[in-house]
Amino acid sequence: MSLSLQAHGLRAGYGRKAVVHGVDFLAREGRVLLMLGHNGAGKTTLVKSMFGLLTPMAGEVRLGGQNITARSPAQNVRDGYAFIPQGHGIFRSLSVADNLSLGGFTEQDADQLAARQQMVFKLFPILEERAAQIGGTLSGGQQQMLAIGMALMHGPKLMVLDEPSIGLAPNLVEKVMRSIREINQTLGTTILIVEQNVKASLPVADDVIVLKTGSKVYDGPPQPLQDPVLLMSLF
Repeated sequence: MSLSLQAHGLRAGYGRKAVVHGVDFLAREGRVLLMLGHNGAGKTTLVKSMFGLLTPMAGEVRLGGQNITARSPAQNVRDGYAFIPQGHGIFRSLSVADNLSLGGFTEQDADQLAARQQMVFKLFPILEERAAQIGGTLSGGQQQMLAIGMALMHGPKLMVLDEPSIGLAPNLVEKVMRSIREINQTLGTTILIVEQNVKASLPVADDVIVLKTGSKVYDGPPQPLQDPVLLMSLF
């Protein structure tokens, strides 16, 4: 099952300073939407305001057609909306197994939790091998896999990943991107990837938007962005 995520005229920022200026976009059900932009383009501010970590200054956020503007992150999680922030978002002092258990805190069915954990281990076998290891001692790539695994433990219908490639070696970036696409194709989960790494993320995208200084400058298929001239003009 999947959910769409939509922004209408979203304006967001910090204090009185707007960083995002009236952005519209739609992450369509069951598809992978890639949000590209340079550092400081407003990508993180936008997705935080859509998840309820920031209160939008103006505009509207819709999840599966329902208005969720400024709703609490906890309610969004209960409705199947997962957000994986930059820096992996794990509990660094807890074991891999304990992190996964906490990821499934909204699910009361023990059999369902066990099935989801096995799904995570199938997707990321290294996590099963290191189930007893403290999360903070994992490599950067393994921590990113654990963060994704934690989100999968509550059965999300929509996943937003903020810069999943940050700090990772190129071979690990490729593996993480393949895993994201596999989640989409296997589970039908709607996915929004926020990235600067065009080369690694473009091949897994169905749709792309590009932000520049807080405004949307491209909204369409990924293929035209393989043209370096167009890409440079957008960045």
